[in-house]
Amino acid sequence: MAKTKLQYYCTACGSVHSKWNGQCSDCGAWNTLEESIAAPASAVPKNPRFTGYAGEPASIRSIKEIHIQEDPRTPTGVQELDRVLGGGLVAGSVVLIGGDPGIGKSTILLQTLCDLPQITSLYVTGEESLQQVSLRARRLGLNADHLRLLTETGVETVIALAQAEKPQIMVIDSIQTLYTEQLQSAPGSVSQIRESAAQLVRFAKQTQTTLFIVGHVTKEGTLAGPRVLEHMVDTVLYFEGDPGGRYRILRAVKNRFGAVNELGVFAMTEQGLKGVSNPSAIFLSRHEEPVSGSAIMVTREGTRPLLVEVQALVDTSHAGHARRVTLGMEQNRLAMLLAVLHRHGGISMYDQDVFINIVGGVKISETAADLPLLLAALSSFRSRPLPADVVIFGEVGLAGEIRPIPNGEERLREAAKHGFKQAIVPKANKPHQPIQGMKVTAVARLEEAMAALM
Repeated sequence: MAKTKLQYYCTACGSVHSKWNGQCSDCGAWNTLEESIAAPASAVPKNPRFTGYAGEPASIRSIKEIHIQEDPRTPTGVQELDRVLGGGLVAGSVVLIGGDPGIGKSTILLQTLCDLPQITSLYVTGEESLQQVSLRARRLGLNADHLRLLTETGVETVIALAQAEKPQIMVIDSIQTLYTEQLQSAPGSVSQIRESAAQLVRFAKQTQTTLFIVGHVTKEGTLAGPRVLEHMVDTVLYFEGDPGGRYRILRAVKNRFGAVNELGVFAMTEQGLKGVSNPSAIFLSRHEEPVSGSAIMVTREGTRPLLVEVQALVDTSHAGHARRVTLGMEQNRLAMLLAVLHRHGGISMYDQDVFINIVGGVKISETAADLPLLLAALSSFRSRPLPADVVIFGEVGLAGEIRPIPNGEERLREAAKHGFKQAIVPKANKPHQPIQGMKVTAVARLEEAMAALM
């Protein structure tokens, strides 16, 4: 077999070099040359007929000539995982799952394979021995008699054995431990991750194998390796939460077969990860008596409305400038909302430290949290508790107006199910039909919301 020819390309300007240098000779950037495989010129014919993953010759077709066939989904048996995946497993799909060490990535994948005895599966581990995987399955009380295990880090060997085994579901744990013999760099490098993932994705598409790839994360919380890794796969899942805590949040940030930003909530037990059917209960403190600085809002993650408690602590600042600290929300938005409160509400907190926390470790990125955040901060500032049975949501504009948010009536019905009797909502989100057992107050300005509660 002819030796593979290597080349080095600059990640800054894209220029190609025949050997590695510390500095790119074209753009002058340092430490930007990455190893890659050079395709020989003889491998590309003059009139190529490229083929896709299925082996069919490439051709141009009209969209009306394409026959659409709904991909049958295979339920995993874990309702929360099916929700995040979009309804179940799709043949030939590639799912990348990342999270902090000890968060439960290997546990949930092992549980999923053991809960599908009727489907042939292969668990490939490059970090643990076969004995360690067997001990985990025994400790969790899983029926793993049908599960096939493989300990290997060479991607060519993994694919060759998988072609002989022909599994319907395959797990790679993890992509950072695999390497290809065509490259000289160490496992875990950018070039090794990119080339190994490319070969695995090609294998999954050609054989219609559902592939799970476990990825490490950096200290910033993003997936380690090249960004192109997320573009190559069909679905990207993130495990969030404190590894020492009980609850875990599985979030879909990319999904070609379902909704993005879908959320699944799990509880870590002695028998592994168990789905939480009513996640709103874990995000609400349910204080025995009303406390200041607490407001309940209804956020929406994917297709699911969730009740979340927003806590605020406002205290006199003893430093040179007041602090603005947020956990679970964007810090710059807090500073902007406090300026709106000063300009249109007449409440100044320039000499106050403001701390905002979202209970349960959930992260909120939508603007529906603007109004409950301000009212929670105002409640803490004046030491006046909000009613325990009121729910609040709405976007606050720079002019002091309360803007509507999507799916307002659905959020109100979810709050009514949990026993809330009052609601402060934007005027445009006022339901057309009264909601039984709930008094809805529609406001158009920030001053009206403050007057309604304070």
